[in-house]
Amino acid sequence: MEENKKLYTLLVYSENIAGILNQITAVFTRRQVNIESLNVSASSIPGVHKYTITAWSDEDQIIKITRQIEKKIDVVKANYFTDDQLFIRETGLYKLATDVVLQNAEISRTVRHFDAKITEVNPTYVIVMKSGNTEDIISLYYALNEFGCVLQYTRSGRIAVTRGTQEQVTDFLEQREENRGTE
Repeated sequence: MEENKKLYTLLVYSENIAGILNQITAVFTRRQVNIESLNVSASSIPGVHKYTITAWSDEDQIIKITRQIEKKIDVVKANYFTDDQLFIRETGLYKLATDVVLQNAEISRTVRHFDAKITEVNPTYVIVMKSGNTEDIISLYYALNEFGCVLQYTRSGRIAVTRGTQEQVTDFLEQREENRGTE
């Protein structure tokens, strides 16, 4: 990884239109920037979807990507952020072999130490869930993997909200409505 690259999070708001995800990811592809994580969901604004995208880039490149995305006709607003500007969470799911977990009490202590939760237990597997930052989720994976009990592991894409009181797109939409009223 080049020294001037860091992890950026883009928050993109769009109308709920088929094909917009493809248009957004194509901007990254054209600039040869790999998407690290992608999460898409409805936002707090009716009819508007929120895309949370992370990518390693330098600031000049991420500015260009953000501008290109914002030019898409169905995109309402796009902004990029560094981690200190956001409240961020991910979720990790770990499927563990029940027989190994039952034979080694240290595995349960490790789960508790990482403040994870056992959500299901059956004769074949135990499901553990951990919410938090990426580093903690990955650290729990490595700790559990040392016991040789991990059958499957996955983590979600990043979800994030700005540290402000409302979604940044709200001000933009309110201003757009005011402008429509004066036309």
